[in-house]
This record gives sequence, structure tokens and C-alpha cells, in this order.
Amino acid sequence: MVLGFEPIPESISLAGGDPGRFLLEPVTAAAVDFADGWVLLDTGFDVTIVRDPERRAAQYDYPCYTPIVPPGDPLPDQLAAAGLSFGDLRGCALSHLHLDHTGGLRFLLDGPPVVVQHAEWEFGTTRAGHRHTYAPGDYRRPGLDVRRVDGDTVLAEGLTALDTRGHTPGHQSFAVELGDRTVVLACDAADLRLNIDERRACGWTVDPDDAAAAQRAVDRLRELDDTPGIEVWPGHDPVFWTDRKPVHASTTSSTTL
Repeated sequence: MVLGFEPIPESISLAGGDPGRFLLEPVTAAAVDFADGWVLLDTGFDVTIVRDPERRAAQYDYPCYTPIVPPGDPLPDQLAAAGLSFGDLRGCALSHLHLDHTGGLRFLLDGPPVVVQHAEWEFGTTRAGHRHTYAPGDYRRPGLDVRRVDGDTVLAEGLTALDTRGHTPGHQSFAVELGDRTVVLACDAADLRLNIDERRACGWTVDPDDAAAAQRAVDRLRELDDTPGIEVWPGHDPVFWTDRKPVHASTTSSTTL
């Protein structure tokens, strides 16, 4: 799913990129459908904030940045178009806690578990704030059932969280097994296809000391992409996500998130 767009300097997405070249990057999410329900991976912006002038001015007052969302409410609208109901949602996993990934958590209050890496949750609840591009109001809502995992973790049969820390202290990517192939959603460990093709890490990390970890993450993603039967999808690439169609695969697997 493409849930919105954001203008991002190439130097943020790509180490050594041009800080004067802005890319209109898609904000993406995914739904993995199982025999007994489905799992949501990332959730996009909170459009109630985007469309409220005062709240928008407070939350998105970064230089040269503005969130762009389509008409309506893109997360529930696109899920409904895919035939998915929140009543059948079995769980949600977040790649990390940046505000373009956590806005849809407002639909999960008193609902199924939300899976985050332990290191990400610790950072997000102790040190993170506006200057780190986190919105604690999104993920510290009363009623969220947050569950923490450490490193590579099987979330359900055919769905695995991969430790790709670096961009943030607890960033995770997701491997989705589709029978004949596996799709790895890189999320922000590789915004662009160029990150993967040229083994170039993201250009910005929450903690400057995590640059080496970010490089290890993109190296891991490239190795996966070179593995027969595995394809890695970048998280924010405007060319890659143009006219990207849903992937359909039959499964009898059940969720255990």
C-alpha cells in the first residue's frame, strides 16, 4: 500500500546523496493475509493530524518537509478495497517508530498486539522526541498491546522480522514467504533500490554512531537480494512503487502473532 508521500533530500535516504535533490517518496505499508486473519506491517501517517492546521504545524515543523496524503483515510480505505476488515486483524508489526510509520496505530486501540523491537521501544520511550522525527503520542496511546522482540523473530508461519538496526536503534525489516518466492520488505533500512544495488546505507541515522550498523543492514539486504528466490523491496523508492500491484499467493498458514 502507498499511504502518502513526503519530500526527502536524497542525502537522507542515501549515504553520499545530494542534499539539494529532493525525492517525493511514497510512504508504504503492507498487509499479509493468512487463512485465519491478516497482519499489518507499518501504518503510515495519522491523517487527523495532517489535516488539522494547528496539530500539523506542531508535529511537522521540519525544514522543507510536509506530509502529503490522498483524499479520505488511506489506510482503512485501501484495506477495505483489498477486502480486509480490522475485525480480522491478528496483529501489527512496526519497522520502527518514525512518525510516517506509526500514525495508523489509532485504529488498534484495545486490539491485537503491536510488535516492535526491544531496542526501538526503549529508545522511543526514553530518549526519542520531535528532533528525532518520533511522535510518542502515536505509539504511547493507552490501550495499545505492545509486544517487544529481540533480533530476528518468527512472527507467524511465513512471516519473519529481520534485525536491520541502524537507521534507528531497533529498525526491523520483514521477510514474507509466498510459496514460490520470498519478498523482503526492507522498510527504511533501504529507502531506495539504489541502496541495495550499490550497497549504500541510508544517509541519516537517529544515532550518528549507528552508521556502521546501517551499513551492515544494507549489506545483509543485498545478500538476501542476491539469493535465488528472494527479492528485496525498498521502503520509499518513488520509481519502484509506481503502479506496484498487490502480490497474491494462496496459503493455509495461520497467524500466531
